[in-house]
Amino acid sequence: MEKLKVLFICTQNSARSQMAEEFLRRFAGDSFEVESAGLEPAQAVNPLVVEVMREVGIELADKKPQSVFDLFKAGRIYDYVITVCDSGAEGGCPIFPGLTQRWHWPFPDPAKVTGTREEQLEQVRRIRDQIREHVQRPFNEVFAAQDPFAR
Repeated sequence: MEKLKVLFICTQNSARSQMAEEFLRRFAGDSFEVESAGLEPAQAVNPLVVEVMREVGIELADKKPQSVFDLFKAGRIYDYVITVCDSGAEGGCPIFPGLTQRWHWPFPDPAKVTGTREEQLEQVRRIRDQIREHVQRPFNEVFAAQDPFAR
């Protein structure tokens, strides 16, 4: 049985797409091949994101953001391409060849949180939890309804 290939895209691949990638990897086990990338990749994963993901047992400190265009140029093909930005990225993503399902799951940008350090962490925790819930839901709703496991 061939694994389903999923790509999460956000602007910098430094927060939302990284979280979604790791949550899907955790929930799906070997059922999916999952990656994330950005339109304008940052140098590193957002430190607040690294911290709140570590709280749930996921280590992102050594992850490197990558370019969606590099994956596209390399000829990567995905079953699902999911943008997770709250603005702009959905329309600026390349069209991947093949029978790709394109979804848009908008989440707030952790890079734009404000307040004290603790307030910022709390806001990023809320975003993390929204992403975790949204990524987990397809196993019961979206993917089950489309029956991707019957390949």
